[in-house]
Amino acid sequence: MNLQTLLFFLVLIPVMFFGLLLSTLLNLLIPSGDMFHIIAAWWGRFAARVLGIAIEVEGAENYRPDGTYLVVSNHAGMADIPLILGSIDLNLRFVAKEELGRIPVFGWALKTGGYVLIKRGQNKEALKSLFLAIETLKKGKSIHIFPEGTRSETGAMIPFKRGAFIIARKAGVPVLPVTIAGSHLITPKKSLKINKGKIRLIIGKPIEPGQYATDDDLMHAAYDIISSNLAKTGIV
Repeated sequence: MNLQTLLFFLVLIPVMFFGLLLSTLLNLLIPSGDMFHIIAAWWGRFAARVLGIAIEVEGAENYRPDGTYLVVSNHAGMADIPLILGSIDLNLRFVAKEELGRIPVFGWALKTGGYVLIKRGQNKEALKSLFLAIETLKKGKSIHIFPEGTRSETGAMIPFKRGAFIIARKAGVPVLPVTIAGSHLITPKKSLKINKGKIRLIIGKPIEPGQYATDDDLMHAAYDIISSNLAKTGIV
C-alpha cells in the first residue's frame, strides 16, 4: 500500500462520506438532484489534486455546457467516473449498476441525485432499465454510459454494447464521444493500489444520431472516434 492509497482511505473516503450525507439531504430539499452533481464534481477535482493525478483535457470546445448529450467513453480505471464528473462541464448523471443503489448512504445519494440504476446482463429487463435514461435526457440532463460494460484490464478497448446508442437515437440527443487515456495505470484492475500519473481526456465532436441509419452504425461511429483518439495518445 503506497501513499496515494493511504490518502484515499484516510482523507478521500471520509470527505466522500460527508459529501454523500450532505448531498442526500440537499437532494431532498432540491429534488432536481443538481446539488449532488455539484458536490460529486468538486470531489472528483479534489481527489485528483490529493492523489497527484494530472488531468489534461482536449476538445472542451466541442460541447456546450448548457447542452444535453449522451456521453460515451472507454472505461479502464476506477478514476474514470470522478475524472469525468470533475472535468466535463455538463449537468451530468451516470448510468450505474442496480446493486450500487442498495448500498446505505451511497445508494441513497445516487437515487435522489437522479442516477439511472440498471440491471446487469443483456436481457429484456436490463434493456428496459436503460430506457429510463431517456426521461432524464428529455429533462435536459446529460447521461454518461460506458458502452463496454466493464473496465479493461490493459487499457485496450473492449467491443461496445449498443444499449447506449438505442437511447441516444430514441431521445434524439447527440452522442458525445470521450476518450480516456492512462487511467488504467492510475487504478489497475483487481488491485487496491493507486498511483500518481497523468490522464488525458479527449472530447470528440458530437455525433448526431440522425446521420446514421441504425443503432449499430451509430455505435461503430462512436467506437471508431474513441479508439482512434486512444491510439493517437500512444498510451495503449
